[in-house]
Amino acid sequence: MSVHAPWASHPARSKGRLHEEQNATVPHLPRGPRDVFQRDRDRIIHSISFRRLRHKTQVFMAPDGDHFRVRLTHSLEVAQIGRTIARALGLNEDLTEALCLAHDIGHPPFGHAGEAALTTALAGQGGFDHNGHTLRALMTIEAPYPRWTGLNLSWEMLEGLAKHNGPVTAPGWALAEADAALPLDLTRWPSLEAQVAAIADDIAYDNHDIDDGLRAGLLTLDQLLDVPIVARIWRDVRDRFPDVPPTRLIGELIRTQIGEMVADLIAETRARIAGAGVGSVDDVRGAGRCLVGFSDAMREEERVLKRFMYAQLYHHPRQLAAATIAEGIVGGLFAAYRADPTRMPDGWAARLPADEPQRSRHIADFIAGMTDRYAIGRYREIVGPIDLPEGF
Repeated sequence: MSVHAPWASHPARSKGRLHEEQNATVPHLPRGPRDVFQRDRDRIIHSISFRRLRHKTQVFMAPDGDHFRVRLTHSLEVAQIGRTIARALGLNEDLTEALCLAHDIGHPPFGHAGEAALTTALAGQGGFDHNGHTLRALMTIEAPYPRWTGLNLSWEMLEGLAKHNGPVTAPGWALAEADAALPLDLTRWPSLEAQVAAIADDIAYDNHDIDDGLRAGLLTLDQLLDVPIVARIWRDVRDRFPDVPPTRLIGELIRTQIGEMVADLIAETRARIAGAGVGSVDDVRGAGRCLVGFSDAMREEERVLKRFMYAQLYHHPRQLAAATIAEGIVGGLFAAYRADPTRMPDGWAARLPADEPQRSRHIADFIAGMTDRYAIGRYREIVGPIDLPEGF
């Protein structure tokens, strides 16, 4: 795809990779016709970490139903939304897609419940942060190449993953280690592609989690209609399809809501770019503020929707009960492996550092890579039986 906007990231002007790579036939050129950001995307897709997302929690932990979203399907939906926005703004679609696909790779099993358990387990060793762990997984833990560890992603890719939520002034230990290996200019804003990936994530889960919540019976349409943006769009959908049963219109509601958010975002971002007078990606980094975002009206509507989703879905009593069990699984695994590291697979046990904090962080690395079902199986194997709630 040709990049037209001067403020877009351009593969020919990439700041490169940590390790120099050479083509066997033409030195310093990549294999085949792919550019640097296309190769980043493909490395994510082919990685073990990305494949594991198919069995990691999005909203529901190890769900019984085949139709619920998991981290993998969520990441694909984020990538679709991100590419649409990037194309409209003249940005680099490949870098945007790669960032969207990789943004959740650092999540441990059971999502935020698993992260809370690892944060507690590593309280004396620097804690755990899923965003920092994304960099750690892609730069240190993945090892598909013969001459270095990590996927050797481009500077722009790593910068975008490190800062997709904005500048970082106090990085945790994992992000600080990544920055020490390849300085990522943490205190400035990232590229527009990274900013798009961050808000595409919000748009995806704001809307698709509604679908999953309704499917699970934890949300009702009547509850949702108390949310202004949902009520407004539902009226439009019913006016357009007056003879269609409401149950057949949920998909149209979600599609229309996504469409309104994306259209608002594109219009507002174009205005911000014009107002900031940026003429290059470096101008974007030095703009001092986020240039990708909703209008004031849409931002407030989206905030109200988020508050509703936290109150009614993410903090639903069934969800909180499942989270308590999940934290117990992850915490129990950490304690068991800490007491007897030989219970880890041979490769992980053989690489176990002798000293802290590296020793505990290594154990956390192993657990963070687990899928939900693998963690449940290992807990039952080395800790003991566990009673999971129905639908877990």
